Amino acid sequence: MNSATVRNLLVRGMLAGLGAGVLALIVAYFLGEPSVDGAIGFEEAHAPAHEHEVELVSRGLQSTAGLATGVLVYGIAFGGIAALAYCFALGRVGRFTPRATALLLSGCALLAVYVVPFLKYPANPPSVGDPDTIGKRTTLYFLMMLLSVLLAIGSTILGKRLAPQLGTWYATVVAVAAFVLVMGLAYAFLPVINEVPKDFPAILLWRFRLSALAIQVTLWGGFGLVFGELAERLLNPMPATAPPGSAVRAAS
Repeated sequence: MNSATVRNLLVRGMLAGLGAGVLALIVAYFLGEPSVDGAIGFEEAHAPAHEHEVELVSRGLQSTAGLATGVLVYGIAFGGIAALAYCFALGRVGRFTPRATALLLSGCALLAVYVVPFLKYPANPPSVGDPDTIGKRTTLYFLMMLLSVLLAIGSTILGKRLAPQLGTWYATVVAVAAFVLVMGLAYAFLPVINEVPKDFPAILLWRFRLSALAIQVTLWGGFGLVFGELAERLLNPMPATAPPGSAVRAAS
């Protein structure tokens, strides 16, 4: 793959990330923000009167312009990074079309980067969590993410190495089993963090976590579909069709 193709895929990846970011923004606004408002309301209702702080940025601005800026900038950046990963993966993960490779990469990245760490350390809304442990919680979450990504790469390499001896199906089963086994050990040995207040509404916590998961699924799924289509058109362009009657005129 030459530098011009990589550059074109990078641009298309950023555009696909922007498009996926718009979709994720819609989900975040209509599903995520009501849960955030509910959590903030819970926090304000249980905070002593003297602890109420003046907002430097209004809640209305945070939930509109602030949310849009954060999600869209993140979408563009993540789209560019994913496009570079796609350039490396294309042709190395199997004999898939550019569109199928994009969807496969997006699905695997969603699992490794977000779903696997999420199952161990799920997202929490405002008012949940001790401010004194935020550094520890952040470190553990990114450690789980890094471990998941490295294991996903290692499992892919393992599957490729075993495929000539075991066949694609059994090699894939062994690679997935190895990933699940090691991540299961990580789940068991890494510390559990549960700082949800006892009186925090369970339905509110459930809705917030579902909305967080829905945002990521929309972002990665939207990127895979859009970028897959753009990559397919770039790498496998459709041949130009001759207008009707041109073959007859050429023969005459």
